[in-house]
Amino acid sequence: MIKTREQALAYGLSFPETYQDAPFRDDNWQLVRFRKNKKAFLWIYEKDGYVNLNVKADPVKAVFWRDIYRAVIPGYHQNKEHWNTLILDGSIPDSDVRLMIAESYDLISDSPARRIYEAVKRIPYGRVATYAQIAAMAGDGKMARAVGNALHKNPDPEHIPCHRVVNAKGELSGAFAFGGAGVQGRLLEEEGIVLQKGKVNLRQYQWKE
Repeated sequence: MIKTREQALAYGLSFPETYQDAPFRDDNWQLVRFRKNKKAFLWIYEKDGYVNLNVKADPVKAVFWRDIYRAVIPGYHQNKEHWNTLILDGSIPDSDVRLMIAESYDLISDSPARRIYEAVKRIPYGRVATYAQIAAMAGDGKMARAVGNALHKNPDPEHIPCHRVVNAKGELSGAFAFGGAGVQGRLLEEEGIVLQKGKVNLRQYQWKE
């Protein structure tokens, strides 16, 4: 669980191409930046006895998070439309703290993972796409392996339907990241996809744009 400054910093630095910065000559403020454009996506500081995190957010999502949690407020000393402050008082579930940090990183970095997630969101209900297909939609047909890695770290399975992604033979993931073995097949069957010996018939169910 992210409760301390050190834990927040460690999580921020776990994203690719990131580094720590302290530009204000004030030990209270620590920033995590994306190396390629030097933009900060995570600001860490203490205020009123709590560790606070400033994260970037889509304006609609920014309001969404504020409506859910009292400890999510408009960004302290930042653009109130595009930034939120997370007060780590224990009232925000750790999964949502991590999700908001991940969303901030994606907005700042325009990372391949973000493009992959946006491509997966486009797969219609009752259809599947292959890893290579998603890679091509995300801008690089050679990064099918990166698609698998990104989906394994899917920050929002409820809205990013990674269960609709299969391999080039229509085979399912043997160890589906969100629920374990058998869950991917069950989710596909709930959408009306008929499995044949544990595989999806791509001729019948593959999504064609």
